[in-house]
Amino acid sequence: MTTLEGMEPASHSATSTTGSTDCTDSTDDISAATGPVLRPGDPGYDEEVSGFQTAWTHRPDLVVGAADAEDVRLAVAYAAGRRLPVAVQATGHGLSVAAGGGVLIGTRRMTGVSVDPVRRTARVAAGARWGAVVAAAAAHGLAPLNGSSPTVGAVGYTLGGGIGLLARRFGYAADHVRALEVVTADGRPHRTVPGDELFGALLGTGGNFGVVTAMETGLFPVPALYGGQLVFGAPLMERALEVWRRWTADVPETLTSSVALLSHPDVPAVPAPLRGRYAASFRIVHSGPAGEGERLVAPLRAVGERLVDDLREMPYAECDSIHRDPPFPQPYTATNALLRELPPEALGAVLSTVGPGSPVPCVTDVRHLGGALGRRGPAGVAVDHREARYIVRAIAFPGPPPGGTGHSLQQVRDRLDLLREALAPWTQGHSPAFLYGDGERAGEDQTRAGYDAGAYERLAALKAVHDPHNLFRFNRNIRPAGAAPSAAAAP
Repeated sequence: MTTLEGMEPASHSATSTTGSTDCTDSTDDISAATGPVLRPGDPGYDEEVSGFQTAWTHRPDLVVGAADAEDVRLAVAYAAGRRLPVAVQATGHGLSVAAGGGVLIGTRRMTGVSVDPVRRTARVAAGARWGAVVAAAAAHGLAPLNGSSPTVGAVGYTLGGGIGLLARRFGYAADHVRALEVVTADGRPHRTVPGDELFGALLGTGGNFGVVTAMETGLFPVPALYGGQLVFGAPLMERALEVWRRWTADVPETLTSSVALLSHPDVPAVPAPLRGRYAASFRIVHSGPAGEGERLVAPLRAVGERLVDDLREMPYAECDSIHRDPPFPQPYTATNALLRELPPEALGAVLSTVGPGSPVPCVTDVRHLGGALGRRGPAGVAVDHREARYIVRAIAFPGPPPGGTGHSLQQVRDRLDLLREALAPWTQGHSPAFLYGDGERAGEDQTRAGYDAGAYERLAALKAVHDPHNLFRFNRNIRPAGAAPSAAAAP
């Protein structure tokens, strides 16, 4: 077994701090925490609450920089005893609803990863990033079901479902979790496994049911990939999109692909062929022989001259080179639509609303789903709309220069709403995991649209059992069955 430093043991304590139901300034109940406990104005507070998302930032009354699972237990027990809402942040990439007041538990210090190559599993602590998990698994010729960015937190990503680089071959990351260690709203730690109601409810709901302190997840024997990008300039963009649309109807499940549409800034950090250009970047991930990958991508290459063509065989450890996601914090908000099909009219709707002529610049991503993503996962796992064949995501950047595009939040919202409206004829719902920021619009209807018919009611009933006071509500919230709507609002 390979172990990386920083792995904290699972807590075996089942002690719950009841405390008073009145809000208090005392932090005595969490004085035993190993990590920092900070309030607004304390040195280090601003750094502790910061994350990758900068358009919205948590502003809790108390932040606990958890060093281990026991710190998490202490923080949740403290909040539960005072009926304070709880937010959780590892890296802040997927910040959904920013905390205003309450308690924020930061898990970025909980970075441990251990790999069991015989069982093909990894145990991953709450704050570990995918880059560390990929490196630990690759040492044994194995791969996790990670996403495109090495800096995203592995646990938070998986709790949202997880559409990764190997998604069409193996399915959602959530479907391959073996166990979760979690602190529930009563301040008690649990280990939960497939078949438990709580286990399924945790996966796909993004933190609605507790604070996961570690997960055990499956690994796969994929030591190498054939992948990279084919990038076409604006003159060939529409033709390339149509070829890709038809091409995705027949490619094998070993091939996962997507296309990003964006205007590249004219700065030295951008590769010279892309500076100042609007382009369509087709990202290719083939977990099969390189020769087969070359044959499969031939129709895309035949479209014409590429601005970039860096497809190659690579060790899985270099998979982050495919998407080349930005490593620096940014202000952004986003929407998405899961589509039953992608006819030419749908692609036209994308280009006409958030394409190169959009008055609000957007980064638009169209991902090919299907394959293993379309198969039902383990019983109870709350990742729905599996019949979708594509997902369209649009990310925009509100705020004044230089922090954003110079467009107001309302202008950005209006543009993203236009995309949703334009795609409505082919939409069957959306993914809550790809709704970033803009939390003041995160109502029950928006959350419900992330799940199949009847699923929200099942989850709301479970929420009433495991979090009846809706402590975990800084998210696309599932309101406990029977609770008043006001219970879902931040204080």
